Amino acid sequence: MSGATISTDVVIIGAGPTGLFAAFQCSMLKINCLLVDALDEIGGQCVALYPEKPIYDIPACPAIEGAQLIEKLAEQIEPFAIEKLLGRRVESLSGQSGAFHLVTSKGDTIEAKAVIIAAGAGAFGPNRPPLDGLTDYETSGAVRYSVRRKADFEGKSLVIAGGGDSAIDWALSLSHVAKKIYLVHRRDKFRAAPESLHQLEEAIARGVVEKITPYQLSGLQGDGATLSGVEVATLAGEKRVLEAEHLLAFFGLATDLGPIAQWGIDQTRSTIPVVPSTCQTSMPGVFAIGDIASYPGKLKLILQGFSEAAMASHAIYAIVNPNQALHFEYSTSKGVPGAA
Repeated sequence: MSGATISTDVVIIGAGPTGLFAAFQCSMLKINCLLVDALDEIGGQCVALYPEKPIYDIPACPAIEGAQLIEKLAEQIEPFAIEKLLGRRVESLSGQSGAFHLVTSKGDTIEAKAVIIAAGAGAFGPNRPPLDGLTDYETSGAVRYSVRRKADFEGKSLVIAGGGDSAIDWALSLSHVAKKIYLVHRRDKFRAAPESLHQLEEAIARGVVEKITPYQLSGLQGDGATLSGVEVATLAGEKRVLEAEHLLAFFGLATDLGPIAQWGIDQTRSTIPVVPSTCQTSMPGVFAIGDIASYPGKLKLILQGFSEAAMASHAIYAIVNPNQALHFEYSTSKGVPGAA
């Protein structure tokens, strides 16, 4: 539904893991909330970029894939029947704490007492290598910047380009299904967790991954749809052609705060500074949590975003219920509101 007029206590901008947990925290405090996201499905980067990538630092989950984490968070908020506006951006924000007015890209009008920005990196897209004919190979799926299904690469020859955690993690993960993996980086040194680097050296020793350094991507070979090879070159001009059916390029994300940048909220390098104890921004009544929030000592971890969601939700209680004191209770004592 587009063009709706909705009144709620809190609008949460971003339906990634942090936004979903903020919805749960608000609901546990009996604060009505609404989720808005530019993507057509909930999950943010967990679903859009690494649904099958295991995450190891979620408490009580020794390992959980991105899509599985979102499924669990969705299950957690299911009893509250939280309304969601997906496939649209919040274009404008006006008003003040207790009486905000927001308008989405599809003409929805939202009246809210407080706002939580859980937009992750904001609007994001991959940093693309400057290669001729790249767009055609992107369209056919021969060149990709994320892995949605590992099965797509079963028995295939791949070039993985990049020197950070994403490149290393996917080289290791896909080495169990791919026929051949070439790992290309402009330097011999990689930036990844020590254990990942140790596993990479073992994979190279076994021959399941071939390290191609110090090389950079220089061209694509094929018919414009089917890829047959990836050209790489050193700074000295030495060239090689790696026979491969897919190129996976992991050069990070280009991020943009989009309309949020025009709302008059203080910003620092595409992030929003907040008060650490409440996650409130420079605009009273507007809070920021997750990767988009910044403060001294900030760690960009999902689990820290969960903590910020709890702090912001409790701080918002006083805005939604100005004449009521919040008596803190553990969830083990009060249970899920409305549940049997």
